[in-house]
Formats: sequence, C-alpha cells, structure tokens
Amino acid sequence: MKEVIVSDANLKKYSSSQSVLKLNDSIINKNEALLTDLLNFNSTIYFKEYGRGMLSTVSFRGTTASQTAVIWNGININSQMNGSTDFNTISGTDYNSVSVKAGGGSLIYGSGAIGGTVHLNNDLVFYDQFENNLKLDYGSFNTLGINYKANISNRKWSTHIGFSRNSSTNDYKYLNQYTWRGEQRWNQNGEYEVITMSANLGYKLDAKNTLKLYTQTSNTDRNTSLILESETKSKYVNGFNRNLLEYDGDFGRFTTNFKTAYIFENYQYFANKALNNYSFGKTESLTTKADLGYTLFKSTQINAIFDYNRTKGFGSGFGDNTREISSAAFLVKQDILSNWKNEIGIRKEFTDNYKSPVLFSLGSSYQISELYQLKMNLSRNFRIPTFNDLYWEEGGNPDLKPESSYQTEIGNVFTFKNLTLTQNFYYFKIKDMLQWVPGNNGIWSPQNTNKVASYGAETLLNWRKQLGKNIFAANATYAHTISENSITKKQLFFVPFNKVTAAVSYSRNRFSTNCQFLYNGFVYTRTDNNPDETVKSYKVTNIGIDYDFKFLESFKLGFQVLNLFNEVYESLESRPMPGRNFNMYLTLKF
Repeated sequence: MKEVIVSDANLKKYSSSQSVLKLNDSIINKNEALLTDLLNFNSTIYFKEYGRGMLSTVSFRGTTASQTAVIWNGININSQMNGSTDFNTISGTDYNSVSVKAGGGSLIYGSGAIGGTVHLNNDLVFYDQFENNLKLDYGSFNTLGINYKANISNRKWSTHIGFSRNSSTNDYKYLNQYTWRGEQRWNQNGEYEVITMSANLGYKLDAKNTLKLYTQTSNTDRNTSLILESETKSKYVNGFNRNLLEYDGDFGRFTTNFKTAYIFENYQYFANKALNNYSFGKTESLTTKADLGYTLFKSTQINAIFDYNRTKGFGSGFGDNTREISSAAFLVKQDILSNWKNEIGIRKEFTDNYKSPVLFSLGSSYQISELYQLKMNLSRNFRIPTFNDLYWEEGGNPDLKPESSYQTEIGNVFTFKNLTLTQNFYYFKIKDMLQWVPGNNGIWSPQNTNKVASYGAETLLNWRKQLGKNIFAANATYAHTISENSITKKQLFFVPFNKVTAAVSYSRNRFSTNCQFLYNGFVYTRTDNNPDETVKSYKVTNIGIDYDFKFLESFKLGFQVLNLFNEVYESLESRPMPGRNFNMYLTLKF
C-alpha cells in the first residue's frame, strides 16, 4: 500500500464521536481559490464578507468569529491579536485537504474551538513519485490566479513545494445601484493580492522514526472597498510566517510526537493609502508540544499531551506585552468492540494572565448496524482573551475571564449503498462571553457580560453512483441555528436561522460538469432584532464545465459561470457582492 503520513493524527484518532467533513483536492479545485468560497459552498459555516475578497469572518453553530479555531497541521493559528482568522487571506489550493469538524475541540486544539474547527492539512507521502501540478485562472474584474505544487518522494524522503498568487482589480458594478446623478455605482478601492509560498519536508530515519518540517509564508496586500465614494481610500497589509518541526516515533505499544512551532504575524493599516502613516501590530509565538501515547490493552490507548506557548506582542494599539501558557491533557480511547468506540479526555491550562477552567470531553460512537451509527459527545470548551482584549490602549481589561462553554450533541449516520446521510443535533451554553461596552468617559472596554444559548440541527448528504463510464455525484448540507442572548432571548446578529448548500456533478471519460447552490437566510444586524435592520436572504448558483485533453499526464481546460442568475445580494449591509461573472482555468499535471 502507498504510505501517507497525515499532518494531524489526532483529527482522526479522537473525532469518532463528532462530525468531520473532509474536502479533498478534487472538491477544492472546483471552487474559487480563496478559502471563503470553498467553505461557503460546501459546509454549514456562515460567512460575513466586507465585499468580495475583503475581510471574511465566520459563524459556526451560531458562535462568533473568534470561537472557530483554524488548525494548520495540528497547530492552532488563530490570531493572537484578535482571536480570529480572516478566511480571505488563505488559499484552499495550498493544502492537500481541508476538513471541517463540528462541535467543541478545545481539549486538543485549545482556545476558540467552541463552535468547531477548520483543519488545513499538508499530508506527506512516502512512495516513488515525481509530480507537478499547475493551475492558471483568469476571470472577471481582471482576476488572476496561479497555483503550483510539486511533490517529490520515495520511501525515505517526501518533499512538497507550493506557490500561489491570487489578485483582482475587483472593480465590479453594483447591481441596481446608481448615484444621485444616475451614474452606475461600482466597487471602488477593492484591489487585492494574496501571495503564499510553502515547503514541506519529511524524512524517515528508519521504520520507527520520522522527521517532518512544514513552512509557510504569506502576504496579503488589500485595499478596503468604499461604502461611499466620498470616503478616504484606505488599505490593509498583513502577513504571516509559520514554521513547524515535528518528530514521530512509533515503538509498538509506545508512541511519541513532538512539535515545535514558531509563528509570526503582523499587520499595517493605512487610514489613507496615499500617506505613509499607519497603525500596526505584530506577534511572535513559540509553541512546543509533547504527545506521549501508550497502548494499555489491545482495545485501550492513552495519550498524555503537554504543551507550552510563549507569545510576545507589540503594536500601536496594545503596547509591548508577553504571555506564557502551559497546559496538560490526558486522553483515553477505547475500542470496546469493533463497532463501539469511546473517548474521554481532560485538560487544564496554567498562566498568570487569567484563570483557566478545567476542560473535558466525553464521546461515544456505536455502529448499531450496517445502516446506522449513533454518535454522542459532551464537552466543556473555552476561548481566552486576546491581546486586544487585555492590553488595548485605552480600554484593555487585564482582569478578564475566558469564555466558557458546556455543550452536548447527538449524531446519526445512515449509510445505504452509495448514500450517506448525517444528522447532528446540538445544544450548548456560553458564559462570560466577551463584549466591548462603553465605560467611563466614553471609552469602550471588554467585559464578561453576555450569556448565550445555542442549539440547532445539521444535515449532511453525500451520494455517488457509477453506471459504466458515467459517474454521478451529489452532496448537500443544511443548518438550522438558534443562537440567542440568554437574557433578552434575541437571536445574535449575523447568525442566519437557515443555510443550505448543494452540489451535483456528472463526468464521463474526459468530460465533467458541475453545479453549486448556496442559500443564506436573512440575518439581524442589531442586538434588538429590529426587523427593519436586516441583511436579506439570498440564493447564489454557480456552474462549471471542463475537458481533459490528455496532453502530458493531464491538460484540463475549464469554464465557470459564477452567480449564474445575477442575484443581487450582500452578506454585510452596504457591502454588495458581484453579479454574474466568469472564470476560466487551465490545469496541468506532469
């Protein structure tokens, strides 16, 4: 068998009681490059965009943007400054696979994993391979994309090199919007460019010991779209550098995994891009993690995880500060029967900056029959205050407590021949939720004020059928979400009650075609749920077609129509999205 070493072993090992949606490279390549588009059309996560290509934040199961953790090869990479991730600064094509895990994950992945986690994986292969992949895109609004990946490996070495660049003048017209003079309005100051380079290396010292090195550098240079033509043109530049050295040891019953990661992130905000005056922030984080595993019995595995993190931050808004966090976790996995699996874990963090709660997770998965599997999970999760929360000048609050959440979920998985149907029901409460509120002298400051209750249902459908040379496939997701302030009983703003995605595809020999559909229900934009202050529901449909000319190993030419029915929509008030637009691409494999 061809050997593949996954970059995040715990994602599979300790997720049998929760729902994990894996998007492989074939799905990734059918979507636009930036991660927002991939997840928006293929998962239950709701996205709020400040215009095409601009700041993009998420709501997963009714939580805030900072309550979804993004995991890069097993390491939490949410910003230390604001606690969240901007999904329009990440290209999905830079990864072998992207996985979405619903529900709490703080036990393994730490702060922010309340609503769920998004996993960016670079898996390494150890078999004879020399492969190059090049994808070129050109679309409306002078949108240009290039993605190159090289995979070189044998039984001892594995090397992956990648480069991507995505840019656009982004000057699309606003549908049905005109100035008072009758002139067509358009997206001004919307240019963006995202450049990412990565290199991943694996070396098998022998059958028991493996070394891996992951590196990634990215820079996003992005203007900020104007709401009114009279506004001053601004821009936002941010970047990161991530480095991860990992050792794996497999000694039969005893396994070891050691990780050391250095992550640097920075930003510069120019309120007037014509001037060289800017505010800025940067952080440097060092993380070390030791994961020691032991197979106690044939059916029982235990893991002890110890990690240490030191983050130094400096910025024009929060000064010069350092934070150190240590933690210890203990996990047990039991395969009582071949069809019954249990997971138990506990974790505690130690730091001088705040008092951390004791976290736990209890999960069980039981395959009752070939047709039906039952999953159950109960956990406590948390989110720590960020550098902005603790140290912002003026208004930072060093006495904040972490947000804490208790949650439970039940999953039902039905499998029949080529069809898989998953239904998840969940309920959780968040206390000590952080909110910036006005204080003395009109200065805003974060406080542990809110309590939130969130509950809902998710449905995931996957179907695939082959008839001779004809291959049919379909998948769909549906999320119904109630997320409300426990005191006012009002729905949180920018949390839709309903979201639907669907995709169908057909392929035969060298030809394939696909269609995507997205429906987002309306959202309130104010805490009082004023019906006059909403973003309306919208429906977006994309279609695509491609043909492989079989030059070299693969020479695929494709064409896409995005927003086929010219839907007028926005996910944030006064931030219109583009109407019907086009994209063509060329994919070479050699």
